[in-house]
Amino acid sequence: MSTHADPPADPFTPPDPAQARAHRAYAALFRIAERHAASQEQRLRQIHPAMLGAHEAVRLVTFLAAGSASLDAGEAEVDDADLTAALSLMPLARGEMDDLEAALLRMARGRGLTWQQIAFGLGLGTPQAARQRYERLAARATAEPDGTTAEQDGATAEQDHPAPEQGGPAPE
Repeated sequence: MSTHADPPADPFTPPDPAQARAHRAYAALFRIAERHAASQEQRLRQIHPAMLGAHEAVRLVTFLAAGSASLDAGEAEVDDADLTAALSLMPLARGEMDDLEAALLRMARGRGLTWQQIAFGLGLGTPQAARQRYERLAARATAEPDGTTAEQDGATAEQDHPAPEQGGPAPE
């Protein structure tokens, strides 16, 4: 498997960063799975033995490199490329954790927990800090590939086509 992205058809067209990141994430997961999750015994070190997720790949490489987990007989040592592969998965793993935290916060609010209770659970000092944290996580979860959110896109649309005045007729 090649770890290099295919060059663009036009050499003067810059590569798509999102496509390059996706390719690196796939290549990183493949590399780590092939080198450190190839056998049944190695896969049993994971939470989901059938599928290596980004957070598990990062965890696995970290534990193997630190000596917290033992290499199997014949298993390759963690090398610089494994560390680089794990580092390239960090944005994906962080995004997964952000999504989990945002979902947990929505469930907590849905069950009636106050922002004060949530702040306590998160180790934050104020309810406002907990609410702001949730708002940041929710904004990241709804971000478009170009970094804008659906709300920002809506604001742009409103600037292009302002809403009718109260009581006035709506445009057709």
